[in-house]
Amino acid sequence: MAVIISPEEAASKVESGKTIMVGGFIGCGAPDKLLELIRLNGTKDLTLISNDTGILGDALSQLVVEHRIKKLIATHIGTNKETGNQMNSGEMEVKLVPQGTLAEQIRAAGSGLGGVLTPTGIGTIIEDGKQKIVVGGQEFLLELPISADIALIKAKKADIAGNLVYHGSARNFNPIMATAGKVVIAEVEEIVEAGEIKPDEIHTPGIFVDYLVLVPKEVEKVG
Repeated sequence: MAVIISPEEAASKVESGKTIMVGGFIGCGAPDKLLELIRLNGTKDLTLISNDTGILGDALSQLVVEHRIKKLIATHIGTNKETGNQMNSGEMEVKLVPQGTLAEQIRAAGSGLGGVLTPTGIGTIIEDGKQKIVVGGQEFLLELPISADIALIKAKKADIAGNLVYHGSARNFNPIMATAGKVVIAEVEEIVEAGEIKPDEIHTPGIFVDYLVLVPKEVEKVG
């Protein structure tokens, strides 16, 4: 059963130098309260795995602006110009990964697989230094699993057992990241009793979730 903790306690579990996965897609479905508290804690030298680095002004983008991210693995950075600035200046190590490939690498880690084979990137700089495998006469790149010390995800609702429900497109990367973090912390808008979420409605089973943090929608932002 997941443990319910305060946002402050959850943020304190993210220590400097850790590798974190952060759910969301350009801010949609991102755990904003946790990210803001991590920034306020002064946490730094993080390796960030995420689809993107948000839009300037949101919680995720501010970790970049304040130089808290040492290395980034993401699919694009176009919505946060500061990420591009730090990449070009050499202040931040940035690894860009095709979006579908990143999703599959995370899924592979969560499923205990040794990697995934994909033709995406063949004949481009993406293939540099990677193993190629021929299957049925076609070349594929072997992409290795990607996991994290801590996965920070966002859900609409949870029960006290840690079962999660996401809302609409806010689901995005959250379910697969919940399987690939050594520790999984879910920021949720509502917590209900066990049995109040129907089995068919559950998107992430509670077995994957270590901690729940209640952040009602109206108080998502830190004052």
